[in-house]
Amino acid sequence: MNTNDHRSVSLLDIDEDNSGQRIDNWLKRELKGVPTSLIYRILRKGEVRVNKKRVKPEYKLKAGDLLRIPPIRVDKKKEAEFVVGDRLQKVIEDSILYEDEVMLVINKPSGIAVHGGSGLQFGVIETLRQIRPQIKQLELVHRLDKETSGCLMIAKKRSALRNLHQQLRDKIVDKRYWALVSGAWPSKLKRVELPLLKNEAAGNGRNVRVDEVNGKPSQTRFKVLRRFNEATLVEAFPVTGRTHQIRVHATQSGHPIAIDDRYGDSEFDKKMKKVGVNRLFLHAATLTFVHPRKEEKIKIEAPLEQNLQEALDKLANEV
Repeated sequence: MNTNDHRSVSLLDIDEDNSGQRIDNWLKRELKGVPTSLIYRILRKGEVRVNKKRVKPEYKLKAGDLLRIPPIRVDKKKEAEFVVGDRLQKVIEDSILYEDEVMLVINKPSGIAVHGGSGLQFGVIETLRQIRPQIKQLELVHRLDKETSGCLMIAKKRSALRNLHQQLRDKIVDKRYWALVSGAWPSKLKRVELPLLKNEAAGNGRNVRVDEVNGKPSQTRFKVLRRFNEATLVEAFPVTGRTHQIRVHATQSGHPIAIDDRYGDSEFDKKMKKVGVNRLFLHAATLTFVHPRKEEKIKIEAPLEQNLQEALDKLANEV
């Protein structure tokens, strides 16, 4: 068995940048190659100590904590399986739009998940951790659906992550999406407010639906950007951040997004495929936020991928 024995106990001081994290999440990230089940076992048995005391998995680390980690056998073979291929590393590296000492923003390609899970070994965040091994912390600030492309923020410092999360809660972060929808979106339809409910067990894949009784309040603002014969390019501004919000609100308004395999319209999709749209046409085009350290407003623009831009040009040329 190809394992690496860490025979000695590790004692670590928690600094300000690591404070505020749940200890189970911190251990999962730091102890690469260690099965999640083992991490929870050593926590449950009290082998991990904070300030010489047992702690529960949900304990939040504080600056100044002294963390004791027991000797752990790390399966190097298992760890090696999680090497991201050169091609994906290059795709992600080339998609970086902005980077400084505390954060970065990428133009996430469609078809790549933001993180591993559900049968996927890796996504954007795992790839970035391999591209930037010298950075101790890389954490997703928010998420995008796998099929959605565009601006995605990643924090390099815990302090930046906390700051940007607070900006998201306070609605300081402004995210604008471009979506190609079916038909003629009415200019007067500027706001869609429909409560949404998640139902993971939905057999048709439509695991978010409008539910007036149990749904969570959800609001999306829409603006027409460009009109075509049988489609409209709209800007969508999600005031709330529910799962699949823009997609469901567009469909419920009678104008589903192109190539939406969950909530779309097959006839519209056939027409859009003919002009070259080969994926969900939902793109996080702009992102505006206050820089967590410089405290100045920053606006990032993510260019539309070439094949979607070419599809729009073809639609514009149709008589």
